[in-house]
Amino acid sequence: MFDFEILSEDKKAREACMIVDDKEVKTPLFMPVATRGVVKTLIAEDLDRLEVQAIISNMYHLLLKPGIGTIEDAGGLHRFMNWDGLLFTDSGGFQMIRSDFENKVNSNGVTFNTDRDDTTYEITPELCIKMQRRIGSDVAMCLDYCPPYPSDRGEIEKSVIRTRDWAKRCKEEGDDISIFGISQGGTIPELREESCKDIADLGFQGNAIGGLSIGEPTDEMYKNVEISTKVFPEEAPRYFMGLGSPIDILECVDRGVDLFDSAYPTRNARHRTLFTRNGKIRIDRRKFKKENGPLDEECECPTCKNYTRAYIHHLCKAEEMSWMRLASIHNIKFMMDLMEDGRKAIREKRFVEFKEEFKRKYKNC
Repeated sequence: MFDFEILSEDKKAREACMIVDDKEVKTPLFMPVATRGVVKTLIAEDLDRLEVQAIISNMYHLLLKPGIGTIEDAGGLHRFMNWDGLLFTDSGGFQMIRSDFENKVNSNGVTFNTDRDDTTYEITPELCIKMQRRIGSDVAMCLDYCPPYPSDRGEIEKSVIRTRDWAKRCKEEGDDISIFGISQGGTIPELREESCKDIADLGFQGNAIGGLSIGEPTDEMYKNVEISTKVFPEEAPRYFMGLGSPIDILECVDRGVDLFDSAYPTRNARHRTLFTRNGKIRIDRRKFKKENGPLDEECECPTCKNYTRAYIHHLCKAEEMSWMRLASIHNIKFMMDLMEDGRKAIREKRFVEFKEEFKRKYKNC
């Protein structure tokens, strides 16, 4: 069962309830990335405590390690990683095409070799969906073809055609499960519009924006998001894949996007950058050595409730690995709070004011 109900709107921003089988989540929603079946440095109990509603894993990486059969034998990815919440799985097309391994892409799919065991993998759209079904994904993503930025028009046109054809094959293979289609088109407006129409016409449960936030200028990204949300139907969720910057997320919510995912919060945490309502901070800087308050006065995460900036600074400088866990807990909770505050602002018809106030305060300290 899949259901998506818009609960409240403030211009293009919308709060909605999405139900997949027995799992209910509220949007706008941010999903931490559990690439290999784990959000780095955290476990499922942490995610529950931080009120994470959904996560996304990567079929390509799970195929390589531990293997689809291993996960299937364990009872599926939910049971394997002890996660009861909503589980998206990405096809891994982006990683397969950009991998350091030898690879070949044609109209049938992607063929690649690994340098670990010389195995040759042939991933077709049909096999992509079959593997996501086997590991028990709640929402599977289509196999798509994402060219790098920048690419010439010919390459982007090829990606639009190939993504459309692969999406049709994914749809035919997976009409018994929930699947989101992915649009391409780069930053060429007419190609972006064409791809979005191609995907929308196939009638997936949700529609995703692919091929953005990969190096293009921010104004170009926003322009193509606006094209996407104008074409994608209102009655289905809209998903911007790979976007994690808090300000960019709010700007895209304001343009009608519902779902987001990125490793940005946890990657920043592991690189000593923490999010606060007053902007990002580098916890390894000398000025935090004697600051005995929490990372963020307004945060109720376990890190902020129990540890000081000075202590986390000390752990970081002493290269104690626990600081990565504490930092990741905080950054994930920051994103969960941001989404909850955004949903509340939409209900109260003040989302633009909320966004602008957040942007005003969110500056580097």
